[in-house]
Amino acid sequence: MKKHIPNLVTLLNLFCGSIAVLLAVSGHLVYAAFFVFLGIFFDFFDGLLARRLNVQSELGLQLDSLADVVTSGVVPGIVMYQLLNLAMNDGWQSNSLCADELQYQTFNYISLLGLLIILASAYRLAKFNVSDNQSDAFIGLPVPANTLLIMALPLIMEFQNSDSFNAVILNQWFLLSVTLLSCYLLNAKIRLLALKFKNYSFKDNAMRYVLIILAVILLVIFQFAGIPLIILIYIILSLLTKK
Repeated sequence: MKKHIPNLVTLLNLFCGSIAVLLAVSGHLVYAAFFVFLGIFFDFFDGLLARRLNVQSELGLQLDSLADVVTSGVVPGIVMYQLLNLAMNDGWQSNSLCADELQYQTFNYISLLGLLIILASAYRLAKFNVSDNQSDAFIGLPVPANTLLIMALPLIMEFQNSDSFNAVILNQWFLLSVTLLSCYLLNAKIRLLALKFKNYSFKDNAMRYVLIILAVILLVIFQFAGIPLIILIYIILSLLTKK
């Protein structure tokens, strides 16, 4: 029975991702973001449970990636499409990012470039599944980290409601740049820190502890706007870590 527990948690990730897809398509980007975060939470704990229960399996690995394609691939791609479409039209007009404002925008073909995130994420996950050198470090930006970056954008607009933030986020060139950069980072041949603790000593996990502390500080100070900064610091700390 215990061998099925991690897979059930993985399916909860997929369930949350499926709800997030429906919400993102209908323009409810903020609600979609919260379900994506919940899915990523389940994604973190399914692997942890599998290791603790010693029930890791090839089935679990494949199921995990299939769930991630939806939660951390399809959803951020749709969200980027929605933001690009909004930017290509009249932009952000109301005091909240509402579904009605997104649903009645004129379709723009350039917005489809946001869906490149789905393709890059699926390719990244497929490479991870056949790789045998990503147990202690990741090659390329992890898909959930990229998802946090993309999903932070509508949350910044909704909850921080800064004219300067909104002007940057709904700049079509900014969104296209983020799309292309995220697609590159997902599949770049750079070694990035894996947040897996084999023990809890500071000596062996110094960069991990530094990242966690800085992440908490940035979230307290900048709220959702701190998420892109956390991803940037994660990349910098990883590059500074001795190979």
